[in-house]
Amino acid sequence: MTTDVTAPVRTLRAGFVGGGFMAAVHSRAARAARADLAGAASSSPSRSREAADRLGLDAAFDSVDALVADPDIDVVHVCTPNALHAPIAKAALLAGKHVICEKPLATRSTDAAELAALAAERGLVAAVPFVYRFHPMAREARARVARGETGRLISVHGAYLQDWLAGPRDDDWRVDAELGGPSRAFADIGSHLVDLVEFVTGDRIVRLNASTRTVYEARATHVDIATEDLAAVVIELGSGAVGTLLVSQVAPGRKNALSIELAGSDASVRFEQERPERLWVGRSGGSGLVDRDPARLAPDAARLAIVPAGHPMGYQDAFNAFVADAYAAIGGSTPEGLPGFDDGLRAVRVTEAVLASAASGDWTEVAS
Repeated sequence: MTTDVTAPVRTLRAGFVGGGFMAAVHSRAARAARADLAGAASSSPSRSREAADRLGLDAAFDSVDALVADPDIDVVHVCTPNALHAPIAKAALLAGKHVICEKPLATRSTDAAELAALAAERGLVAAVPFVYRFHPMAREARARVARGETGRLISVHGAYLQDWLAGPRDDDWRVDAELGGPSRAFADIGSHLVDLVEFVTGDRIVRLNASTRTVYEARATHVDIATEDLAAVVIELGSGAVGTLLVSQVAPGRKNALSIELAGSDASVRFEQERPERLWVGRSGGSGLVDRDPARLAPDAARLAIVPAGHPMGYQDAFNAFVADAYAAIGGSTPEGLPGFDDGLRAVRVTEAVLASAASGDWTEVAS
């Protein structure tokens, strides 16, 4: 007689490349998902040690290559400046690691396409943290659109406004095209806006006309800045709906003001990331607010609402849910709405269309 004993599931071991703000967010989410935080690699051994100490990780690796080559690491979180995303993600995939890579996935669509194909070929989970999908009320908006409650989509209005570069002396590595890539504001935060619009509507931008501005060509430590501070975009979706998107990192008083409003033939819905506990639903006969109450939400929204109504949830909760779903996918599950490298590629293609349109002044088709 034999006894069927199920082997314990191995705890995922996560490695983190980079040691800044995003590495802290990723590591908190990995800890919440019960991963072993194996270690950090940064630009030098000393900075790796600093990152490991600050983030509470098990070890510091002398180099990115050493972290990627470690046979005990299952998943690599890429939290570096943008220009390093693609080569590090590629090295990790080639080493057989699952990858969670900050956006933009790459600064060129050819590189992003290569990464998406490589992940698919190797059968590895490869995810990009478009985490605003993971707010329960964003999922509720998506469910209402999918159920047909809004009717035929007519128009879209979206914005993502910040002020952390609003002053002429405000500075950051992201303004340097060598580190951040050819697009700044749109690649950095506009990508989130586009992803949320397309995710909630179930539709895609097919054509756009964009105008960009670099407000300050010199800052505290950078000169001859060419990357944009803001972008205004008119869009057409595959369904025939039209819309506008405004993206700015120079909007005084706006901290992280991501919002989308969808107008259909029967109703409108509006989601605001800074007020994520409620969804505005507008109708000609009267409008109202829908509270985040798990008992009254669509199933996919309710599963993300991990605390009762009246107990606010926020950005880190959304990020935790994203990482938990990515880790679940590594374990063989198929969580709804996990943004993969195909979504990262999509964001890069839309960004390239924005830059092309701004340069030409013409409408530009968005590559599918």
